[in-house]
Amino acid sequence: MSNPLLHPSILPFGMPDYSVLTADDYVEAVLAGIGEQNAELQHLLRVEEPATFENTIQAFALTGETLRRALQAFHSVKPAHGTEEILEAGARIRQFVSAHHDEVHLDRDLYARLSESDGEGLEGEDARLREEVLRDFRHAGAEVPVADAPRLREINAELARLGSEYSRRLLAGRNAAAVYFEDLVDLSGLSESDVGSAAQAASAAGYDGGYLITLVLPTGQPALERLTQAASRKRIYEASVTRGQDGVHGTLELARQMSLLRAERAGLMGFSNHAEYVIEAQTAPSLDAVQERLRGLAERAMANAREEHARLEEYAALPVNPWDWAYYSNLVKRDEFDLDASALRPWFELDSVLEHGVFEAARRLYGVTCHERFDLPVYHQEIRVWEVRNSDGTALGLYLGDFFARPTKAGGAWMNSIRDGARAHGELPVVTNTFNFSSPGDGPALLSLDEVNTLFHEFGHALHGLFSEAIYPRLAGTKVPRDFVEYPSQVNEMWALWPEIVESYARHFETGEPLPPETLPRIEAASLWGEGFATTEYLAAAVLDLAWHLLAPGDEVEDVLEFEDRALRDAGLDPDLVPPRYRTGYFKHIFDGGYSAGYYSYIWSQILDADTVEWFRENGGLLPENGQRFRAELLSRGNTRDPLDSFRAFRGRDPQIEPLLARRGLSD
Repeated sequence: MSNPLLHPSILPFGMPDYSVLTADDYVEAVLAGIGEQNAELQHLLRVEEPATFENTIQAFALTGETLRRALQAFHSVKPAHGTEEILEAGARIRQFVSAHHDEVHLDRDLYARLSESDGEGLEGEDARLREEVLRDFRHAGAEVPVADAPRLREINAELARLGSEYSRRLLAGRNAAAVYFEDLVDLSGLSESDVGSAAQAASAAGYDGGYLITLVLPTGQPALERLTQAASRKRIYEASVTRGQDGVHGTLELARQMSLLRAERAGLMGFSNHAEYVIEAQTAPSLDAVQERLRGLAERAMANAREEHARLEEYAALPVNPWDWAYYSNLVKRDEFDLDASALRPWFELDSVLEHGVFEAARRLYGVTCHERFDLPVYHQEIRVWEVRNSDGTALGLYLGDFFARPTKAGGAWMNSIRDGARAHGELPVVTNTFNFSSPGDGPALLSLDEVNTLFHEFGHALHGLFSEAIYPRLAGTKVPRDFVEYPSQVNEMWALWPEIVESYARHFETGEPLPPETLPRIEAASLWGEGFATTEYLAAAVLDLAWHLLAPGDEVEDVLEFEDRALRDAGLDPDLVPPRYRTGYFKHIFDGGYSAGYYSYIWSQILDADTVEWFRENGGLLPENGQRFRAELLSRGNTRDPLDSFRAFRGRDPQIEPLLARRGLSD
């Protein structure tokens, strides 16, 4: 059977035929796509007419369609269903693509030809495309001295290899770090559904009875909030924070090598460090501006965290360790705010939250509807597919949801595009949301409040992709600067607790009773409780990210854990009190997730997000005219103009930080 990725798909929406694709097919299609694009670029260089936008920039942007099709299909599969064969294929593909990227972007003849095109008179998306294409070449090293180009290629190839290995070890290490308990009493405090999931996980892992608590990617583990046994909490916490430190699944040395190589590469590019190199292409004005913002927020957040810790110890009447924090924090919410977060789960059944919450908010705001389909091939049997339609019934795109954790899935939650919806190719978007909710076994899938927020958050990314009206793939959907991409998704979280939406989806899974009316005011009253810890653990991870990427060319790091500890303490943080959300050993975002020197982007985007939420509240909230304005001026624009110009067009002014400070409890 021929490889279906070698030709445009005949399935609806250009969906790849995942029912027949193998790991070898992806490799074959990538290699064929590289060869095809090379031929297209050679043709571009043979054009004898003077360079114009159409015969250079536009022509370049539309090359490599087979390669794009293959990579988007593969990159949706690899983190979600990373079988041994897929991971091995991924390592090969990454090497091929890294080398090809260098061949293209370090081609001085090609760069010269593209640069010769006249930008005068270009407007709108065409002008933006020229700006971004030339920036891509400069950022890839097109202007690096000829003598340094071979070393640049070597560094890129080695970073590709190390990144693949980091992810491989991280996934294996997370599975190996799952904590086994023989006695049910050790799991006191967990719900019947959670205990059933742990028993099922133990059985699947080959244990003869007992219970297995699998780990999620961040430091904090969901079970820590509910387990009454301190010894059980400690075992899970220590398994979480020590990931990556053992020899078999060790990632620390990989992280160290990657950071040093990135520093060396930045030097070749003419930058002082990798962070400066990355931020040059973001919306943040400078590295200094980012550092100043983080320092100011960290000082306030740490002070709040110390106050919270003192209150916890007063409440518990004993020392509160890091593994105890979530447990006692939940008890304080229960007793002081009359809010037991774990007791809310029966009202947050997955299908109800999705259909009557996430989809319903999108319907009311944007007029779109979601219709489940069962006729399209997917890369794992648990994936569900919805066709998304505009208010007039026309097709908008496809949405794929992959909800439950499994051993082949990377940790966390994310969005991918299988098709960008680029109008130049006449395609509609196909987007995926991938989660790691605990498998419900034979029972209902009940979510925590945090997981409800995650569902709304990731669907915000999906809407950003689905609403794209860009002509060119390079500018479509979520292909915006890293410190802007989280903004639309964070805005979408606001609807998770919007009263009309909560009334629609929050129904007890057994009785159908709505969430008690006094619950939302209690959630709001308790909203600032815990913000000291939450903000500090996030900022600690952002500080750690920058510390690794502030290394200068030639710097050395002898002891990774000592470097990590010093970086956090130098920033005024106390990792013994509040550990970072991700430590070096399991910081996938920055070592194989595209966020290197960019983890600050979540808080940077939240400035825009909090300001936008304030606008929605001031203008009546969940109204179609508000949704249409946000869609038209921001979500549909992608990177077709400076994203901050899109924000200004929507908001009517530059962003202000005061709404974020109030939300985080950091106002003066």
